Amino acid sequence: FFCGLLDLLAAAGCRAASPMQLIAPGPAVLLASALAARPAARGGRPFCMGGGFGAAARDTFKYSGKVRPGKQSPKRSVPKSISKPDYWKDGQPKARGPMLPWQIQKKSEADIEGMRAAGRIAREVLDLAGAAVAPGVTTEAIDALVHEAAVSRGAYPSPLNYHGFPKSCCTSVNEVICHGIPDSTKLRDGDIVNIDITCYYGGYHGDCSETFLVGEVDEAGRQLVKVTHDAWQAAIAYCAPGKEYKGIGAIIEDYIAPHGYSTVREFCGHGVGSVFHETPNVIHARNNEPGTMQVGHTFTIEPMICEGVEKHILWRDGWTATTKDGKRSAQFEHTLLVTPDGIEALTARTENSTPFWWEK
Repeated sequence: FFCGLLDLLAAAGCRAASPMQLIAPGPAVLLASALAARPAARGGRPFCMGGGFGAAARDTFKYSGKVRPGKQSPKRSVPKSISKPDYWKDGQPKARGPMLPWQIQKKSEADIEGMRAAGRIAREVLDLAGAAVAPGVTTEAIDALVHEAAVSRGAYPSPLNYHGFPKSCCTSVNEVICHGIPDSTKLRDGDIVNIDITCYYGGYHGDCSETFLVGEVDEAGRQLVKVTHDAWQAAIAYCAPGKEYKGIGAIIEDYIAPHGYSTVREFCGHGVGSVFHETPNVIHARNNEPGTMQVGHTFTIEPMICEGVEKHILWRDGWTATTKDGKRSAQFEHTLLVTPDGIEALTARTENSTPFWWEK
């Protein structure tokens, strides 16, 4: 798809972005949020090539690891009674946030209360999805649970039809960095899976994700998940009025360096509110992007940390991004509010959230 500023960005030498999270090679990309250039093919399955008449088509895409696309079910519907974002029907967001990187919206008290409500729902849905993770469970089944949980709470699952995304959440297994499409793929013992939930409720989006262990995961996988979590928490602890957004990336990069991990630069956190993606860009590596935190800013921190290289390849579905070397990636995310005293996680865990494995 093409948003209105794509030509402007091209003239500035910027690469296009994935619509769920932004590519941020430099300040100019902040002129617009959630821009994307999609491959010619969409629809949740890769192009198939080879095979003669009557023969089964052969997928010739060069995958980096063992994860493969499965079969997708039809797109789910949402009851008419539920309030929907402006893209729900045609896939094209109409509302835009501030256009320039140093223009970051301060939310009003009414905005903040609305975002707290959306954040609570997103948290509840994520907790339910995480509790369903087990060997043999399909990512399609998780998506069905997420959809029903959101709708039953009067919320719209924000990813659904956002720039044409076909499902109600993202499920990213092992080497999938982000934007994995739920399908018939069965989780296997030893996998790790990130589930990314956003719920639109009362006119606002609440956005969060966690990486879950599937059965018995090896020590290297457990360490990757724990270090990713702790780097994310260190970045959150840094946040307060007057702090520069670029400092978040330095905190994360320094935290993971002793472990030999890398942090993805081409997908990043973002401002969030009544618009799904807006300024600021929150880059999870050292950077020189502008922006200073002020009371009332709302944004996500969502580092994607990789065992190997941070570079990615994009599947032919136009969404699924995997590590270029096929090694695993983990991620955590909160929607955050800058307060006079520091930071508040609007998608914070509750007493009903399942403890992390290291807390048991």
